[in-house]
Amino acid sequence: MSNRLFDASVAPAAVPEADARGPWAYLWWLVRIRPRPLVLAAVLGALWMVPLALVPLVIGRAIDEAGQDAGQAGLYLWSLLALGLGVLQALAGAGLIQAAVGAEAHALSVTHRVLMRQVVRVGATLRSKARSGDVAASAAADVESIGNAFEVVGRTVGAVVAAVLVAVALTVTSPVLGLAVLIGVPAAVLGIGPLLRPLQERDEEQREQMGIATSQAGDIVAGLRILRGIGGEAVFAERFRRTSQQVRRAGESAGRMEAWLQAAGVLLPGLVTVGIVWFGARLALDGTITAGELVAFYGASAFLTLPVSTATEAAETLSLAKVAAGRVCTLLQLTPATVRPDHPEPLPAGALALADTGTGITAEAGRLTVVTAPADRAGGLADRLGGPGTGGAAAEVRLGGVPLDRADPAEVSARLLRSGPADILFSGTVREELTAGSARPGPALDQALFAADAADVVDALPGGLDARLDEGGRALSGGQRQRLILARALLAAPDVLVLEDPTASVDAHTEARIVARVAALRAGRTTVVLTDSPLWQGAADRVVRLDGQPVPGSTDRSAGVPS
Repeated sequence: MSNRLFDASVAPAAVPEADARGPWAYLWWLVRIRPRPLVLAAVLGALWMVPLALVPLVIGRAIDEAGQDAGQAGLYLWSLLALGLGVLQALAGAGLIQAAVGAEAHALSVTHRVLMRQVVRVGATLRSKARSGDVAASAAADVESIGNAFEVVGRTVGAVVAAVLVAVALTVTSPVLGLAVLIGVPAAVLGIGPLLRPLQERDEEQREQMGIATSQAGDIVAGLRILRGIGGEAVFAERFRRTSQQVRRAGESAGRMEAWLQAAGVLLPGLVTVGIVWFGARLALDGTITAGELVAFYGASAFLTLPVSTATEAAETLSLAKVAAGRVCTLLQLTPATVRPDHPEPLPAGALALADTGTGITAEAGRLTVVTAPADRAGGLADRLGGPGTGGAAAEVRLGGVPLDRADPAEVSARLLRSGPADILFSGTVREELTAGSARPGPALDQALFAADAADVVDALPGGLDARLDEGGRALSGGQRQRLILARALLAAPDVLVLEDPTASVDAHTEARIVARVAALRAGRTTVVLTDSPLWQGAADRVVRLDGQPVPGSTDRSAGVPS
């Protein structure tokens, strides 16, 4: 059911087209489409950080006022100013948290939505274009890394503003000290730079190994029953163990580089602080500055470790975000199998014929056509006939006389449906699974379950239609899953239904019931069944081989004469 499940009409709420030319372009696009949260976070970050930078200067001035004989009025005034700065910092800090979380949520939400939209666009061909582990890791780890980068922006802007303010204030008091700050702080930040590129490379390696491990884990979980049957559990477990060890080693390598980065973030600003305090103490001993100014210098220099550590965190976070955005862009650059033509041809109303000029197969409108094909070619044939996004022969396949490459993919998806062994059941209630979350009439649902001989499957579940299915319907047998998938396809009631071995996992008695009921339910609508089953061939209006020729001895029931 790949076409209907990945119909563009069920895409998430519209968001602008993402700029996927590169990681920085994508991050800047996130900023452009909604700058308000980041601007607010930057303003509040400055209002939060600046009072913290000014408090040492105010305390130093209060100390000098206390040492004078002019009374206590000045001391009280500067003390009240320090209190006011503390209140401002508290209020700005509360607002900063909300603004930063809002910016982070914006990046998380939009990235999730553009990834989901891309999955919908690429559709069933996504599995052949990207590893499932890469998609899962992007939807989890990569999105989180991008969100973290947006969260740190407000604090980083505030740190830069506060550092500049402190440098200016120290320069006014002592040009030499101000110059030391203006040179020392940027030097400390730049000293971290050489560590960023190795960190980024190791993060990329870890991310690649995580994608591989996630894909292998998904394969093992999905095929656990098969692995037990062939005795391959130990082999695949050992394979996953080796991959997980590679992930661990890549993580340890990245962690060591992060540790060096954090150490540099402490050491370099610490050296700047020691130098400024030592020089300020010399000036105080010489009488060039007062005791209060020395305290202000010490407090300001100690404060400078915060902007530098914040800059270190921002550099590390942006490095991780760049890697994550690059992975997201890789997925966004995948191209769908089909593109809507500029001037699509509308499909005719009513029953539709399905013809493939490449193979010579023709399914006449409103009839049940059975196509016999070798097992190794049935899947490829189903891909050709299954509509847009599933094959490369859209120009050779005609639906109602219109080549698929000239039709609107959305209209084709609404009127042509392919269902086969690759279809899966999703987690949720049985009712939601069968109706794809939309409200469908009760009688139509009952008829679909009856035709697929799946009513007993539903009745056996605790809660019936309201019973919850695990991912992939793991608790069901292969035959039960196949019957529910067939019921889902029948309930969709497309004008053309292509079924690939719809009864391969059921016994002959059940298959006989399904064949008769599906033929009755689909009467007057075009149905194509790819199977070698004699039961389907016996119920078909027409049976053809893969080369398009009638099967010897088959009967064309609509004409009433042997084919």
